[in-house]
Amino acid sequence: MDIELISRMVGELILENDKVGLPGLGTFVSEFVPASFSDRGYTINPPYKRLLFSPEIINDGLIVSLYASRNSIGEDQAEVILRRFLDGVKMVLKDCKTVVFPGLGKLRATKENDFFFVSQAELAIYPEAFGLEPVSLKNLPLSAEQQAEEMADFAEMVERSRRQGEAEEARREAAETPAPDAPGAVEAPEPVAEEAAEAPAESVAGAGEPKGRKGRALRVFLLVVVIAAAVALALIAVLGRLAPDVIDPLLYSPDELAILRY
Repeated sequence: MDIELISRMVGELILENDKVGLPGLGTFVSEFVPASFSDRGYTINPPYKRLLFSPEIINDGLIVSLYASRNSIGEDQAEVILRRFLDGVKMVLKDCKTVVFPGLGKLRATKENDFFFVSQAELAIYPEAFGLEPVSLKNLPLSAEQQAEEMADFAEMVERSRRQGEAEEARREAAETPAPDAPGAVEAPEPVAEEAAEAPAESVAGAGEPKGRKGRALRVFLLVVVIAAAVALALIAVLGRLAPDVIDPLLYSPDELAILRY
C-alpha cells in the first residue's frame, strides 16, 4: 500500500462518481464548471470538472470495494488496511503540512490542521470534455456567417453545460437528502434531476426581479431628489447675486433685512 496506489484508485473512481470517500481522512469531490468566456470575452473555455477535498467523511465503500476486488480479499480486511494507511497519511499531513497525490495534486493542511486540496494543473477528470481546447476569437479568420454559426454552437454548448450542472446539483441534493425512514429525518418530495435540468434559467432569475425593480426605483428616486436639490441651490445662489431684492425677502425676516442693509 502506498500513496500512488491510493491516487490511482481515486482517479479511476472520480471519473464516474461525484464523491470518493477515504476512510478516516475525508472525501474527494468533483465539481462541474460550465463553459465560459475569458480574456474580455475573446476566449471560450470548454466545460470541465475540478477536484476538491472535503473533511466530511462518508462511508460510500467505493475505494474499499475496489481495493478488495483488486487484491482478492474481503471488504472488511480491505477497510482495515486502508484505514491503517490513511491514518498514517493524516499524521504526516499534520506534521509536514503537505502530502502529494501523484497525478491528482497536493493535499495540504493549515496551521490549524484544516485540510484543503490543490489540484494538478490541467487535471482531466471530465471524460465528456476530452479533446476540447480553449478557442480564441481574436485569430479566427471567419466570415460574419461563420462567426454567427460558431457563436450559435457555443451558446448551445453553454446551455447544455448549464443544464448538466443543474442536473448534477439536483442529483447531489437528492443524494444528500436523508431518507424519510431515518430517525429525525424530515420527509421531503423526491427531487427529479431531469426536470431540474430542463427548468429554464428565467424562472430562477425572475424570483428576484420584484425586489430588484424596487431597489432600482428607489435609487432613481434618490438621484432625482439630489439633482433637484442641487439645481434649486444653484438657482438661489444665482438669483441672490443678480436679484437680491427678490431673494432676500424669502430668506430673511424684516428685522434681519434691516440689519443686513444697515
